[in-house]
Amino acid sequence: MKNVSSVCSKKISGDTRNNWMTMLFVTKKRYKCFRKQSHIDTCIEAFKDLEHLGFDFGEFGFAVTHVHFQVNIPKRYSVEDAEIMLKSWSAKKMFEVHSGFRKRYPRGGFWSGYEHHESTGRIDLDESTDYCRSQQNRHGVKVIDDRQQTLQVFPPSGDAA
Repeated sequence: MKNVSSVCSKKISGDTRNNWMTMLFVTKKRYKCFRKQSHIDTCIEAFKDLEHLGFDFGEFGFAVTHVHFQVNIPKRYSVEDAEIMLKSWSAKKMFEVHSGFRKRYPRGGFWSGYEHHESTGRIDLDESTDYCRSQQNRHGVKVIDDRQQTLQVFPPSGDAA
């Protein structure tokens, strides 16, 4: 009798598991740090800086004192390790870009110890996305767009060209 093996010789590259989580991070002492669009943008950029480590991000929802977001955690990190990495890197980035935060947080702790996370399966992903998107309406938040605007450059008129 012939020995038959069903093992595939191709190796699957990358992480194939689905480990989507919906997380909630709250600012220390619930200070209202996310009223300005520039603060929100900096926080999102800080989270997305960790994509090179294998994190994938879904929707973000900012209220004045906290952020809800979806993250796919790589299998080499536990939820606790991922939380530490996300909080520490984003806090570092917030203090670098917005130096005034050092006055409010002299010891460098931007996030509170409170966090909430829950597993988000394929069925719950749509509900989680809608929940994250509705944060500003749910909390009655009006975000101030304080990002620097670029001026329109006027093309030279006929004689100057």
